[in-house]
Amino acid sequence: MKISTISTILAALMAFSAPAMARDTKHMYPLDDALNTPAAQEKLNQGIKFYFGDKNLPAVAKDLGTYTANKKTNAFGKSDKKACEWAFLSAMLSMQNRAVNEGGDAVIIHSYYKKNTVKSSTEYECGAGAIMAGVTLVGKVVKLK
Repeated sequence: MKISTISTILAALMAFSAPAMARDTKHMYPLDDALNTPAAQEKLNQGIKFYFGDKNLPAVAKDLGTYTANKKTNAFGKSDKKACEWAFLSAMLSMQNRAVNEGGDAVIIHSYYKKNTVKSSTEYECGAGAIMAGVTLVGKVVKLK
């Protein structure tokens, strides 16, 4: 085979091969659904209160710092929603542990997936792909009045 024929074949193969693009679908899911899963009901139970968004917040006696929880989970074979609920729970457990360690009794939280701030009292943002799903939360640990 001549080099020009091989080059033509390679060029044709490359033209018909689409570049592999990783899926990163952004979703907004209900907080209530994620917080009411059996796993969340079992594990989010240490006397720490969680407040989402920036409305109807309680009076704060002391600000104990702002922290980020960036959690990923295996999404293979799971629906995007199910994988996102697992990543969300993992991020919430991280916030709960931080509050306990800092001496707080509440965390004021918003979504921060890929540095996109979403302050919602009803939803959180999650990114889901074929293999991984991720949730990033930013939380201010506080002591309430």
